[in-house]
Amino acid sequence: MKNWVKLLMFILVSELAGIIGSFFTRQSVTTWYATLEKPFFNPPGWVFGPAWTTLYLLMGIAAFLVYRKGYKRSKTALKFFFIQLFFNMIWSLLFFGLKNPLLAFIDIVILWCLILITTYYFYKADKTAAYLMIPYILWVSFASILNFSIYVLN
Repeated sequence: MKNWVKLLMFILVSELAGIIGSFFTRQSVTTWYATLEKPFFNPPGWVFGPAWTTLYLLMGIAAFLVYRKGYKRSKTALKFFFIQLFFNMIWSLLFFGLKNPLLAFIDIVILWCLILITTYYFYKADKTAAYLMIPYILWVSFASILNFSIYVLN
């Protein structure tokens, strides 16, 4: 298979996590979420779609760069990549689907740790891949604070 097809597959798998999560988000964002108290630093709703789409794109590219390094160098890194992607996806289920900011916060703390571990293994395999993960961990850091604030306020 050509490299560009594999790259596209990694991007699509990453974006798919966001698409699956968005099913839970769409159901609650204009109803339950709209009724919640939010902190002053809560971004407008239109920010989240473009931010996450870009982050999933960067994650997919990063995973592909690691994959290209071969099975021995990429095995552990990609294992953590897919585990963190799962925790990323279920955050939406917990927060918006189950309407449970506390469980979502526990998930996002685990997610943050998994992103850090993934980035570490990406760095060992391909430094550029690790650098592509930086916006993601920064955004999840912000999202963690936002999640916790919503939990406390409500």
